[in-house]
Amino acid sequence: MGKFCCFTSDSEVMGGQSSSRSGKGRSDEGLIKFGFSLVKGKANHPMEDYHVANFINIQDHELEFWEDPRRSILKAYEKTDQAILSNSSDLGRGGSTAVTAILINGRKLWIANVGDSRAVLYRGGKTMQMSTDHEPRAERSSIEDRGGFVSNLPGDVPRVNGQLAVSRAFGDKGLKTHLSSEPDIKHANVDSQTDILVLASDGIWKVMTNEEAMEIAKRVKDPQKAAKELTAEALRRESKDDISCVVVRFR
Repeated sequence: MGKFCCFTSDSEVMGGQSSSRSGKGRSDEGLIKFGFSLVKGKANHPMEDYHVANFINIQDHELEFWEDPRRSILKAYEKTDQAILSNSSDLGRGGSTAVTAILINGRKLWIANVGDSRAVLYRGGKTMQMSTDHEPRAERSSIEDRGGFVSNLPGDVPRVNGQLAVSRAFGDKGLKTHLSSEPDIKHANVDSQTDILVLASDGIWKVMTNEEAMEIAKRVKDPQKAAKELTAEALRRESKDDISCVVVRFR
């Protein structure tokens, strides 16, 4: 496995904001993991940085990660949500979505998400979505089982209790009894056929398909320029939500 590099690009639009971070850790056995995280919340809100820092700190101390990554990621998401709710007096009652990717020794990629931030991988000549968009309409039954409802007003997207356009989120204390913060988790092998990973907020995915975004990332070889071009293209297409992305090149 050769070198890989990544770059992030952000643009605040219509009161939205995202935060992205990367980190590196090492196990006692010499295994190396790199982490990438993209969090979307409200503008000028401390929750994004708090979420990323808290998630990375939890993950760094999850000794069982090397034995059971899936269980460790589930615990990290749960603990992060609990920490956000416990500190709602400082962080506010709003919420956030997130998509995270963890690369182990350059060979195994674990991806998790809550909400509508998305991960897309280009591998073996194919563009593959590695996350699930958590939409209220798709999870209506679970929301109703928790005592909530899904509104579907003309000219608007489906919303939990007429408010939130995603069915899973961190925080959102006022809606928490109707929401889940459990992530969907997927993994993939990283080999000579693995080229590019794009993590992005819905400000990109609302105006372009996975394939369109990946074509830009493929065409622009420098990940820094690719991330900036993805952001610029979303703005050109008049995206009305926050725009943030992480581009990772594996070779």
